[in-house]
Amino acid sequence: MATGYEPYFDPDYESLIERIHAPRVCVDNETCTDCTLVKVDRANKHEILVEMVQVLTDLDLLISKSYISSDGGWCMDVFHVTDQLGHKLTDNTLIRYIEQSLCGGRRGDKTEVNEVTSNRTCIGSIMRSLHASTDYTAFELMAIDKPGLLSEISAVLAELRCNVAAAVVWTHKKRAASVLYIEDESKGGGPITSSERMLRVEEQLAIVVGSHHCKGERRIMRLVEDPPSERVHTGRRLHQLMQADMHHEISCSKDGNDSGKRRRSGSNNNIVTEVCIENCNEKGYTVVNVRCKDRPKLLFDTVCTLTDLGYVVFHAAISSRDSLAVQEYYIRRRDGCTLDSERERQRVMQSLVEAAERRVSHGVKLDVCTKNRVGLLSDITRVFREHGLSVSRAEISTLGEKAIGSFYVTDAYTGKNADPKTVELVRSEIGATVLEANKSISAEWSSNGSNSQNNRSSSTCSGDVEERPAKSSLGLGSLLWAPFVRLSSNSWGSA
Repeated sequence: MATGYEPYFDPDYESLIERIHAPRVCVDNETCTDCTLVKVDRANKHEILVEMVQVLTDLDLLISKSYISSDGGWCMDVFHVTDQLGHKLTDNTLIRYIEQSLCGGRRGDKTEVNEVTSNRTCIGSIMRSLHASTDYTAFELMAIDKPGLLSEISAVLAELRCNVAAAVVWTHKKRAASVLYIEDESKGGGPITSSERMLRVEEQLAIVVGSHHCKGERRIMRLVEDPPSERVHTGRRLHQLMQADMHHEISCSKDGNDSGKRRRSGSNNNIVTEVCIENCNEKGYTVVNVRCKDRPKLLFDTVCTLTDLGYVVFHAAISSRDSLAVQEYYIRRRDGCTLDSERERQRVMQSLVEAAERRVSHGVKLDVCTKNRVGLLSDITRVFREHGLSVSRAEISTLGEKAIGSFYVTDAYTGKNADPKTVELVRSEIGATVLEANKSISAEWSSNGSNSQNNRSSSTCSGDVEERPAKSSLGLGSLLWAPFVRLSSNSWGSA
């Protein structure tokens, strides 16, 4: 039997490099007038780019420009960042947290880091800590998007005395993906540990999900028993769930009309999502260009998609201006080869188009900040369902005794923005002080770009004036950097 040669990697080599050449992170507020530069100089390793971008996006920082270079076993990366208001980063605790996180935990005081992650973090950081916690059981779902599905799932969990500590829901092209973190309230909290109870919960959830689906329709549903060390970032896991579903569609499709060099999606606001792939034979790279509508966390979505597809980003240049994002990546497969086959190009192009568009929020944004209790998510989504509203996207979690987060609702029958009168009826039934309607409609890719937090100019060192996002469209993370008592204006909850 033929055997292949595989190089040996000493497991201590990476830590040795880190000890000899310590990572250096510089948070520079002097070079540019309208943004903070985060400069990283450290030894390269597998998926390091995803980890760095994940740190910045989990803090709800906006990345307007980035320069990536990681040839020769070393990476030197620069990120132009601001907070959600377009301001520089001036909080010293935040700066030290970024330095320690990007250095792989080598620097900074643990007390300060705990302060950031427990009191001043955003939803993304909460989700990151939850997926790595032993206190919760994760429930993953990928299914056809049907009105009332989230409501019925949360109702069953409440009936089974399973408290939803946090949840993230995405919908895209009539498909829904969600990750819910649940506690077993029947034994006072913590994960589900009994195999019999685990089986019962799975059976009841399968009945609910199955009632919304026809025979033969694809779906993924599981309670995650993996150890926390093997769980992936929540946002990345949602991409993986939708990616697996999309690849099934590609494999079943016989449509081969695309040229293999360029793929476009439908336009929105005169900006078309476009991906172009070419080979740079002189340097041995494949060059991937992405042009699309700019939005928060776009860089994370494209980078983790390329990584999960099995590609390594060696160089990249990212910029955004006037709501347009332009990204250029120089990549190779992990085996060092470029993208040569037509089928591979098609897969990468379609995957990047989907990654750029699936996190878009449609509908009226509703924010919740209220006292946490078992069944809260079930009660709120039941009211939505009874008034003909469907959740198109949600990020929900608990912070201490509070339930916070945000979600977007549309008309369940037309798929369009919910009627303002219906929204007011929902608010009055749930409680106007609990549920607050954000004034921006379809805040992330709305036809009125001036109301969107994404409608901003890129940060430059020449002092160009940056258009600041409207105050009404602030992200949750920026609010959580303020004292907790001020959270009432931009949050969503789940329990």
